[in-house]
Amino acid sequence: MVVAQVAPEALDPATGGPIAYLGTFLVSTLFYGVTLHIAARYVLGDVGVRQAFTVAPALGLVSILLQQWGPVVVIPVTFAVAYVAIRVVYDLSYRITLLVTVVYYTVAVLVGLTIFNFVRLLGTAPV
Repeated sequence: MVVAQVAPEALDPATGGPIAYLGTFLVSTLFYGVTLHIAARYVLGDVGVRQAFTVAPALGLVSILLQQWGPVVVIPVTFAVAYVAIRVVYDLSYRITLLVTVVYYTVAVLVGLTIFNFVRLLGTAPV
């Protein structure tokens, strides 16, 4: 039985060049846009998806630029960028912006862990 495994360095776009960075940016922008839209709809009600995908590229860019720093730096910086971008794009009060940002981050972590665990589970499937 052969088990497919993904090496951690295979997930680093730096090893793949500019195309890997572009792909990572597009996938992360899609991920951030969908999770932000879910969070915004939960907190604010009926909002357009365009606003979420206006904020998403900034989050994707920040996460790519800071990937080598690890979660101790990436989490607070992306949270701060998300807060500022949500405040500007959605034009909300400080408290509601904080609520949307916390819900967004919660949704992103839950969806991200689910996808990560699903991919890891698929990696253990027999070929």
